[in-house]
Amino acid sequence: MSDETQIDVLSASRLVFILFLLISCSSSSSEHLSRGYKFLDVSASLQQANGVFSHLTKHDYKPAVDLITNSSPLNFSLSISLHSRSSLLLTDYSQNYTTLTLSRLSRDKARVRSLLLNHPAATTVRRPEQLQSPVFSGTSQGSGEYFARIGVGQPANQYYMAIDTGSDVSWLQCDPCSDCYQQTDPIYKPSSSSTYKPLGCNTLQCAFLEVSACRTNTCLYQVSYGDGSYTVGNFATETISFGQYGSVPAVAFGCGHDNVGLFSGSAGLLGLGGGRLSLPSQIKATSFSYCLVDKDSRSFSTLEFNSAPPGDSVVAPMLKNALTSTYFYVGLTGISVGGRALKIPASMFDIGADGKGGVIVDSGTAVTRLRTEVYTLVRDTFKSMSPYLRSAGRFSLFDTCYDFSSETTVKVPMISFQFAGGKTLPVRPSNFLIPVDEKGKFCFAFAGTSGPLNIIGNLQQQGTRVTYDLANRNIGFSPNKC
Repeated sequence: MSDETQIDVLSASRLVFILFLLISCSSSSSEHLSRGYKFLDVSASLQQANGVFSHLTKHDYKPAVDLITNSSPLNFSLSISLHSRSSLLLTDYSQNYTTLTLSRLSRDKARVRSLLLNHPAATTVRRPEQLQSPVFSGTSQGSGEYFARIGVGQPANQYYMAIDTGSDVSWLQCDPCSDCYQQTDPIYKPSSSSTYKPLGCNTLQCAFLEVSACRTNTCLYQVSYGDGSYTVGNFATETISFGQYGSVPAVAFGCGHDNVGLFSGSAGLLGLGGGRLSLPSQIKATSFSYCLVDKDSRSFSTLEFNSAPPGDSVVAPMLKNALTSTYFYVGLTGISVGGRALKIPASMFDIGADGKGGVIVDSGTAVTRLRTEVYTLVRDTFKSMSPYLRSAGRFSLFDTCYDFSSETTVKVPMISFQFAGGKTLPVRPSNFLIPVDEKGKFCFAFAGTSGPLNIIGNLQQQGTRVTYDLANRNIGFSPNKC
């Protein structure tokens, strides 16, 4: 073989090798890029949104309860049905999904204002006022977007009650009503129950209330939610039942005779917070969990107590805030967009010595709120990684929206939460890009807040079983467990 021929062969070999490297690098880069993206099913989201008005009439759901119990009242496992607000709609919103969405976001804004006013960072000093009806009417807070079916009294009557991990006191509207809002079920009548018992002023339960008063040796309660909404009435004990197979006696609750601005559709509120008067605390549950169905779905899932968490749960530490026991703080350490970990200072998620800041998981807040600096970084990174998405301006509290009217599916950057311990929770695209009308306008469902508190809302929890392990102080997230 001549020298020229050898040179030609070597040149050809080098060219093949270079081409191989280029193809390999390109494939590797494409593979890496694909790992940071997922597809949003636009058609499925719009179909569900357009179907929300097909079930506006009241439905008679069965309790759907599974209960396992033994002779010890502290050792039981149970589950009860859990429904979205949409399945109990009392208003048709003129058959307009945009109007429905605006109503939801209005309730959500009021909910967040209420949380911030009751958060330790709030500067407002709350005084134990006399228990009487405030003179203002109160804006509808409507924080309850999900409802559990609970039996109250003996004989038991079933009621839809809004679940709330941001509250401790459970209460329901009681006859006689001096001021009650519209609800799906008949008003609870204490006189019709053989197990209703008013609490005295010197009882431990009465002492645990933040605001209470005494009248003829009967404990009175008042819970105000920061935005003018409130409930006032007698504090009592009653039997709470979970379907026809089990019950818990002497659970302290508020019998509300004067209730303004709260939870239209539900009979009251089921407090699932971390305080001493919450339902999990009173029944001495070691854990509880829920899985929230899509907000537009008429299907239901379950609220469970003392059930084993799914084996595939992403487990994060439950943190303590020395200034409040109600909220469930989680050890969030970072957020990634498109597979890229964002450079967020740890201080953005930390609970300060003054009780300010931190990250809570909340069933009542819809849209996840992030500190302004964090939200801006997440949003801008998402936009920079998806320049091909057609912008559609803003909508209400959402400042980033897209026009998907001509799309069936779209490829979008993934968003994931990182927790202490190195665990990562991917968020489904349908949980952070949501329709706001029937035509195909979708919005980036996060929002910024000027306050120090971050809130993981129920939109980002949809389709995920969230387990609050009270005994081991951790919070587990298991996708696709409804």
